[in-house]
Amino acid sequence: MVIAKFTVTNIQPSTHIPEGFSITLMPVVQGSPENEEFYKSTPAGQITLETVNKEAVDKFELHSSYYVHFTKAME
Repeated sequence: MVIAKFTVTNIQPSTHIPEGFSITLMPVVQGSPENEEFYKSTPAGQITLETVNKEAVDKFELHSSYYVHFTKAME
């Protein structure tokens, strides 16, 4: 498993999905010793989520950080 820490940089209506939303997250780069450690492993990148689930969108706060866990899926 790989763990990264990303910050929500944008939440807006989707340009691809009618009645959908787009959430953009970028890796943390500074602000705490923990963020600086994460920066050493993931200094650049972007995650964009597209959803029509408003309840999911409401769980994300602009400028808040979230841990992202990458685990290989079973095939």
